[in-house]
Amino acid sequence: MKSRPADQLLLLELASLDATIRHADNARRHPEQTARVQELIAQRQAQSAELTTLLGVRDDARAELARLESDVALVDARAARDTERLAATSNVKEAQGLEHELASLAKRKSDLEDAELQIMERLEDADAAVAAQEALIAATNAEGARLSAEGKEAVAAATATWEAATRDRAAVAGRVPADLLGLYERLAARGVGAGLLRRRTCEGCHMVLSGTDLGALRQAAEDDVVMCPECGCILVRTDESGL
Repeated sequence: MKSRPADQLLLLELASLDATIRHADNARRHPEQTARVQELIAQRQAQSAELTTLLGVRDDARAELARLESDVALVDARAARDTERLAATSNVKEAQGLEHELASLAKRKSDLEDAELQIMERLEDADAAVAAQEALIAATNAEGARLSAEGKEAVAAATATWEAATRDRAAVAGRVPADLLGLYERLAARGVGAGLLRRRTCEGCHMVLSGTDLGALRQAAEDDVVMCPECGCILVRTDESGL
């Protein structure tokens, strides 16, 4: 195939734009933040499950404390009633019974108050555990929100790049002869369509060409469309090619 050197140079623009389009398309479809966001979603689910467990422990402690407080209130009411009865009675036997019951109520109240202190310590620990877990979840949510925002910005930027490169590619492709463009498109569909031969190196595959291959290229006319013997892309020759 024959093609003017100027037309072959356009293929380098196409190849560069195609690389930009591929990169931008991958960036907008798979922003780098996605993997971490997915990790954070799973992490938050685990943290939320743990928080549910901790809330259950705290609720149990609160319920137990409320029960003990109710029991103390009942003991106080019973003691107050017995104290009034003791003050009003003149019956020795009844008085002895009331004094014995008051002593029992005092012991019962002491035991309840000791239990209350233990439960209050447990409740304090449970409150601290819940607060710490909520802080972890808040930190996870904050990181997730930040990464999601960054991901949206990255997708928007990549989309803008993709759209601009796609428009530019259409403009450049419109200047390439149809037969040369068709060859380039077929090659680009399975790899690199064109590469500059710079200092005896194909920039399509970054392979240094052998002396034999370079000798064959020196024999080709400047309007010949030549291929890289290594990767098969169209080799675009310029003064930098080292031929």
